[in-house]
Amino acid sequence: MLHSMTGFARAAAESESGTLTWEIRAVNHRYLDIQFKLPDELKPHERDLKQLVAAELRRGKVECTLNLKRASDAAADIELNDELVTALAARLKDIANRLDDADDVDPMDVLRWPGVVRVRELDVEPLVENAHASLGAAVAELKSMRLSEGERIAAMLESRCADILKIAASVRERMPAVLEATRHKQRERLAKLDIEADPERLETELALVAQKLDVDEELDRLESHVTEIRDALGKDEPVGRRLDFLMQELNREANTLGSKSGDADTTRAAVDLKVLIEQMREQIQNIE
Repeated sequence: MLHSMTGFARAAAESESGTLTWEIRAVNHRYLDIQFKLPDELKPHERDLKQLVAAELRRGKVECTLNLKRASDAAADIELNDELVTALAARLKDIANRLDDADDVDPMDVLRWPGVVRVRELDVEPLVENAHASLGAAVAELKSMRLSEGERIAAMLESRCADILKIAASVRERMPAVLEATRHKQRERLAKLDIEADPERLETELALVAQKLDVDEELDRLESHVTEIRDALGKDEPVGRRLDFLMQELNREANTLGSKSGDADTTRAAVDLKVLIEQMREQIQNIE
């Protein structure tokens, strides 16, 4: 089945340390490009988290953002460096004893001293476990969304393939009439010129004209490429690049068909083919 490269997913996990919330956004990209935005406590584990995502996805630019909301209130997270406070108090008392006019010390001045107040460190291990588990859930949700979008694109591509085959069949059906009309025009021109043409030479020239207008090979290749596209749609593997290549091949045959056109209907058919192929190509840019 096809997988789109675009999607969004969110997953959250609760722990004693706080709430972890993942947000993953994915867009199309030529290769797999994974980027993380993590809290400072989890940045050392970015490599392992990236490997988890890389094991599940093949292509796309994937932005993974992890937000951490601490469970306890801000006051409970603050602790004092008791040893430093004791040392400062001793030094301040010593200074007060030496100075006759020393003012009383403002406790806030002590709190502002570097290292006196510090934020209690989180227990990282439970956070790491929850981050891995919730990231796995988010990636699974992202894959489900990408699969759903891929199914929609596959249905659209199948519809366009059927339209291409209809156009190819109509051109093939009309080719005998187009060739006969061309032969008739050539004979009419000779008749107007009132020239006695060598029958064998005339048939040779008409055969050359018919050869230039013959599009059987182009139609055969169009049908062959459609078969390959349908085969790719059924594969359970990344096929975006393969499909992109087939779009180039389809477009080449449509251009050749247009250049060989012997009447207005064939020209319109070539234009219709190019429109269908462009519609397919735009969607295939999002396929993994």
